[in-house]
Amino acid sequence: MASDVRADRRYTKDHEWAKAEGGAVEVGITSYAVDQLGDITLVNLDVKAGDTVDEGKAFGTIESVKTLSDLFAPIAGKVVAVNDALITKPELVNADCWSAWMVRIEPTDPKAVEVLLEPAAYESLLASIDH
Repeated sequence: MASDVRADRRYTKDHEWAKAEGGAVEVGITSYAVDQLGDITLVNLDVKAGDTVDEGKAFGTIESVKTLSDLFAPIAGKVVAVNDALITKPELVNADCWSAWMVRIEPTDPKAVEVLLEPAAYESLLASIDH
């Protein structure tokens, strides 16, 4: 199964994407993650604007008909926005995971996003899972 990988963002081994945009980094989950989860029934974001997050630490959970999964911060920084629309409409993630971001983080280190997986590296990771 081939998954959609966008060239304008970086990725994590936890199947999240990070997109640098105007000093902040939007974070969401990839189409591979959506495929694995199935129909998403709940997005629970445990942070609010002004909170700080640590790289690799959970900032919320996403629940589907199949499972409950943690959402991990790909970078450390300050949360500058939370996508509240997902709380009442978690199905937005299924509809378009590339625009249904979870949080926007102002990175502690502006270069932090650069250490995440490049699109080609993420595609290689997916290829290794699919076989």
